[in-house]
Amino acid sequence: MPNNFQFENNYILENDRVILKTLDGNNSTHLLKYAITEPDIWKFSLVPVAGEENFKKYIAAADLLRQQKSAYPFIVYDKRFKEYAGSTRFYYIQLNYSTLQLGYTWYASKFQGTGLNANCKYLLLKFAFEDMEMERVEFRADKNNARSIAAMKGIGCTIEGILRNNVPIEAGGRRDSIILSILKNEWFDKVKEKLEKKLLQLK
Repeated sequence: MPNNFQFENNYILENDRVILKTLDGNNSTHLLKYAITEPDIWKFSLVPVAGEENFKKYIAAADLLRQQKSAYPFIVYDKRFKEYAGSTRFYYIQLNYSTLQLGYTWYASKFQGTGLNANCKYLLLKFAFEDMEMERVEFRADKNNARSIAAMKGIGCTIEGILRNNVPIEAGGRRDSIILSILKNEWFDKVKEKLEKKLLQLK
């Protein structure tokens, strides 16, 4: 069956810990300070983000992809800290196949390991499978990015394999990319409940 989901200009995904809003050129200014003061956040990034000019290009590119409906970036607001924490997005959206990738996720250092990511992933996966009616959500990361891989496994992703020498990296050379995924039936059968229990434990 064809997927008839239609993107709107603004979405707000929210629970008692986090608010995800559409990232754009206006609210992105809340995140600029991290690009200037915490360049290590993007150690494994495929594109340069650190520094004011790189950050502005990064936001402009994300906004263009949103307009083209091939990606949908969100800005992350942490209710506990009462601060904007970072960003995440749906990308490589293929409605004709009911698949997308979830990534480009980063948070400033003070928010890492606080349970924020689990809350974000729950809202995003719920939206992807229950509103967008996706059949598959895919995740990718540098094979050497242990923190990111652990986070994806922690929310219930299944490792599918490694794409060797997959893409060039900003620092030079190429990376091996690990591929993980969650399928629609897995979300409803076990992943959703597992994540909900985890969120209760994090309160």
